[in-house]
Amino acid sequence: MQSLDQLVTIDRSSPVPLYFQVAQRLQNLIESGQIPPGARLDNELVVAEQLGLSRPTVRQALQYLVEKGMLSRKRGVGTSVVNNRLRRKVEMTSLYEDLERAGRRPRTEVLSCELVPAPEKVAAALLLEPGTEVLALERLRFADDEPLAILRNHVRADLGVTAEGLASRGLYQLLRAAGTEVKAAEQTVGARQATATEATLLQESRGATLLKLHRVAFDADGRPVEFGRDLYRASLYSIDISVGFD
Repeated sequence: MQSLDQLVTIDRSSPVPLYFQVAQRLQNLIESGQIPPGARLDNELVVAEQLGLSRPTVRQALQYLVEKGMLSRKRGVGTSVVNNRLRRKVEMTSLYEDLERAGRRPRTEVLSCELVPAPEKVAAALLLEPGTEVLALERLRFADDEPLAILRNHVRADLGVTAEGLASRGLYQLLRAAGTEVKAAEQTVGARQATATEATLLQESRGATLLKLHRVAFDADGRPVEFGRDLYRASLYSIDISVGFD
């Protein structure tokens, strides 16, 4: 990789703050692949000397990109470019298939898969009597061998989902193969802090911000078939929402 003084141009006459000029240029270089995932940047002092800037200005620029999830800073390792953040549109698609389309290698670790009596909230979502047996699933989804999401789902027990199938395919792929097509969903998006267990599974710090998606999915007949509560690493995952106006 070329030194940053050959890649980053600073306009000192511009009203745009110097740190933001550096951050924007680095972001463009990362997004275009000129600075590839995994590449390490020189330390703040070296970068400051290369660009003719103060160390606090460079630190502010790098921290801006850390907070956007584009750079990672670790003690003893330095600053490096993280893997491309997965951007997902709000539509009825499978995370497994989205990863495949994005050229990211999906892998699933099935943490649990068992029949349980439906808790009241699950039963209400799936229009079942409380206590009806449902299949409770918990999976850890990887992208390129990096943990991305914890997927927790309850599905009707008669839909042909198995732990063996989930280890190699996405949930919606399995449902389709068994004759159930997911056609619509009601979904809410929020955020919360990771518990100690979740942080360990996702290789995040305790209390790190996670995106949470709660969902009820419906088949072609309008029957609810899945109640999902998923958690995603906010540092690696974002959601695109398209809004139209008349």
